[in-house]
Amino acid sequence: MFQLNAPAKINWFLSVLGKREDGYHEISSLMQCIDLCDTLLFEHCDTLEVVSDVPGLPVEKNLVFRTATLLREAVNERRGARITLKKEIPLAAGMGGGSSDAAFTLTGLDRLWGTRLGAERLRGIGAGIGSDIPFFIDDVYAIVEGRGERITPLGDASEVTLLLVNPRIPVSAAWAYKVCQIGLTKKPIDIKLFCQTLARKDFDALKSMLVNDLEPAVIAAHPEIGRIKENLYRFGASAAAMSGSGSTVFGVFRSADAAHGAAAHMGTYWHRVVRTLKHALEQ
Repeated sequence: MFQLNAPAKINWFLSVLGKREDGYHEISSLMQCIDLCDTLLFEHCDTLEVVSDVPGLPVEKNLVFRTATLLREAVNERRGARITLKKEIPLAAGMGGGSSDAAFTLTGLDRLWGTRLGAERLRGIGAGIGSDIPFFIDDVYAIVEGRGERITPLGDASEVTLLLVNPRIPVSAAWAYKVCQIGLTKKPIDIKLFCQTLARKDFDALKSMLVNDLEPAVIAAHPEIGRIKENLYRFGASAAAMSGSGSTVFGVFRSADAAHGAAAHMGTYWHRVVRTLKHALEQ
C-alpha cells in the first residue's frame, strides 16, 4: 500500500493557434504544478476497484477507473487494484485535477504491478485518454504544445505565491475551446522572454504577458469570473489570469501574507493560497 499526491497546475499563458484535422485544437502553453493536490491510495486487490469521495459520480465515469481499465488492457494485466481517491482540486476548474489523477493512476499502477513501462510509454497511453495527462507524468514546469502531447520540460522554475479563487462554476473544456475566437493576426507570445520575466519575478512586466485565449469567451458567458479577476487586482495581486478553461482565476502575490490578506475578501468563493512547485513532489 502506498499513497501518491497528484498536484494541480496553472497555465501561465495559453495560446489557441487553430483547430486540427483530428478535431482537437493546436495550443501553446506554459504549465506549472502547484502544491494543491488530490491523493490516491493504491492497494493490491483481486478486482479493479475505485473508491472516491466525489458524490454522485458512477464509477464507470470516474476518470481514474477508466484510466486504470485502459492501462490494464494495454499491458494485458490480470491483477487488480483498489484505488482510493480523495479530492482537494475543484472539478472542472481549469487546474487539471482529473488529468493529474489519471496521470498518477498510470504511474501508481505501473509501480503497484511492477510493469516498469517508463515515462514515455505512460505518456503515450495518457495522451489517448486526455490532452493534459502527459504533462503530469514526470513534469512540473514545461512548455506544452500540439494538443498537449509535445512537452518541453524547463529548468529554473520559480516558486511564486498564488491566490486561487473559484466561483464554483464548472466549465467544460470542450465548450470553452468551441466558443473561443481564434485571432488570425494576434502577436505570438515570446516564450523565452516570458520565462525570463517569470524567473526574475518581474511581476509588473508579467501582468501584460498573462494571456489566455479562452478567457474572453468564458468571461462573456460567466461575468462572475471577470469580477473575481478585478477583485484580485483590487486587493493587491500583481498579476492575474484565468487558468486553463476556467473557472479558477489565480492572482500573483509578492508574499504569502499579502495573498492571505486578499483571501479574506473573497467571501464564499472557494479559495486557496498556494505556491508553484520548483521540483516534483517526493512520493
